Amino acid sequence: MKPQVVVTHWVHPEILELLESVAEVIPNNTRDTLSREEVLSRAKNAAAIMVFMPDSIDEDFLNACPKLRMVGAALKGYDNFDVEACTRRGIWFSIVPDLLTIPTAELTIGLLLGLTRHMLEGDRRIRTGQFQGWRPELYGAGLTGQTLGIIGMGAVGTAIAKRLAGFDMRLVYCDSVALDSAREQAWGLERVSLDALLQESDFVVPMLPMTPETFHLINDDSIARMKRGAYLINACRGSVVDEQAVSTALKAGHLSGYAADVYEMEEWRRADRPAGIPQSLLVNQAQTLFTPHLGSAVKEVRLEIERQAALNIVQALSGQRPVGAINNPVEPTLVTAGC
Repeated sequence: MKPQVVVTHWVHPEILELLESVAEVIPNNTRDTLSREEVLSRAKNAAAIMVFMPDSIDEDFLNACPKLRMVGAALKGYDNFDVEACTRRGIWFSIVPDLLTIPTAELTIGLLLGLTRHMLEGDRRIRTGQFQGWRPELYGAGLTGQTLGIIGMGAVGTAIAKRLAGFDMRLVYCDSVALDSAREQAWGLERVSLDALLQESDFVVPMLPMTPETFHLINDDSIARMKRGAYLINACRGSVVDEQAVSTALKAGHLSGYAADVYEMEEWRRADRPAGIPQSLLVNQAQTLFTPHLGSAVKEVRLEIERQAALNIVQALSGQRPVGAINNPVEPTLVTAGC
């Protein structure tokens, strides 16, 4: 009998075909996120599982899935998953590290432009029949001559800076590690302290992973240090930003606008994660722009992310080290495909 592989979310049909070459696949053919209980029910006899951003794996999950030998994550960030527990149990854990960078950078710039130029509000006015021709209204903020600060100059932060280099802006960044001088000069980047970035930037873009150190890095205190009238754009992790603090700052006029593609409610590992986005943000349509976690939602990119996650699973089930593995399992027991 072939080993079982559970796929927790919808994937392209060709990905299922790839997995079916080595395993009995238990797919999710809906576009919905399954409950934890349903995933556990499906995975109790599984040798491998393909997981996505809404999933979470901990000791209790692993206890309920004693045959599990491979977790293939179709994502880059993995703080929702207890990799150390997987390692102790001889379970491979793999990620797809590189494919989300460019689409996330592109979406971040789209959020920046859409927010500052009131594109969503303009669209609503057209559709509701209010538009009778040009009027002197919906004045926004241009980018030329303004200062944009990126907090975290990793792969996505670098991709954003590269793409904004032609906008005639002042680009500053804060990171514990400096970029090489050639890239700084090519893109007109200036490395500054976090305080200087907050105080001088017209647009602030955090691009950080979720860690104890970055949790609510953007909070009441840091927002108070930002230039009055600045804009904040978050497309990294929801809990890097304190959404209640942002709502308060928008209402007080300290922030001019907030755009986001990620939300605190998505931090599945947080025991105290909010049940939803604050209502005060949702009703503030004039100062906000939100997208439903579309950072990697480019068809060709998602297909390739799924393919690489599936190939990691195929490699593990074939007795090989998965290319995307980030751990070295203790005495791993690999399940051979077809056995």
